[in-house]
Amino acid sequence: MNQLDCLKQFSTVVADTGDFMQIKQYLPRDATTNPSLILKAIQKPEYHYLLEKVKRSHSKDSLELSMDRLIVYFGIEILKIIPGRVSTEVDARLSFDSQATIDRAKRIVSLYSEAGIDKSQLLIKIASTWEGIQAAKVLQDEGINCNLTLLFSLEQAVACANANVKLISPFVGRIYDWHKKNLGPQWNEAAYSGPNDPGVQSVKSIYNYYKKFDLHTEIMGASFRNIGQIQALAGCDLLTISPELLNALQSNQSTIEPALRAQNAFNSDAQKMILDQASFQTQLKLNTMASQKLEEGIQSFCADAVKIEQLLTC
Repeated sequence: MNQLDCLKQFSTVVADTGDFMQIKQYLPRDATTNPSLILKAIQKPEYHYLLEKVKRSHSKDSLELSMDRLIVYFGIEILKIIPGRVSTEVDARLSFDSQATIDRAKRIVSLYSEAGIDKSQLLIKIASTWEGIQAAKVLQDEGINCNLTLLFSLEQAVACANANVKLISPFVGRIYDWHKKNLGPQWNEAAYSGPNDPGVQSVKSIYNYYKKFDLHTEIMGASFRNIGQIQALAGCDLLTISPELLNALQSNQSTIEPALRAQNAFNSDAQKMILDQASFQTQLKLNTMASQKLEEGIQSFCADAVKIEQLLTC
């Protein structure tokens, strides 16, 4: 049994890619996309037909609607391959506008519905700003499940659980990147690997908090840089993994044991956190890493959305 098969015994494996032709060999249950992954895929010749389909069949649509059609077309193709859910992201340029996020999410769900896809197969991805979390609360109340992304801190995770969000995607690799850059020459790769990786420790703290206080929001570790990070989070509810790292796990014949266990979380030192908008924003601002990576992530997704729009109009 390879490591990917072992991992599937403890965590739901999710494919993190827009390149859906790569997914079949790994048999994930779910799949996640984002603007950067869609942009990467759409530049490959084998996916040009989806771009041309939008341009040819919906030439009179607004650019915003064309963008939504394109990301939904990718989701439709992914759902032909996987048995579970696909995550489709709301335009990151709306990350600080709750109502606009709600409206855009509903349109995405409507486009899927027109293709015969039920909302139970969808997760709407929204950035974990205060405004994004409040938008997700409204959507959840209306039966639209959300995946809160660009999540780098416990306060973001707690606010999401308070909003009854279906799933969160705490980022591992981008936290690792920040600490590695911040420490510079003092960074010791061996010392900060596996369970000592700062990104791994962040997800573990969220896992312990959720399990200790019986919170039902699903935790999906995301943004991995190496299989050591994945191995150190075996047992997390879900893990979304790039095709490159799925292949590395599939090629590795050693075993994996669960690193996260709910029974251990019950004995953790997690303390109950009380949050309102002011305390959320204050704590996030004081968390330099989380606030910087959130801003960076939004900016990056916005830039890639603009690049996709340019491909739609050329």
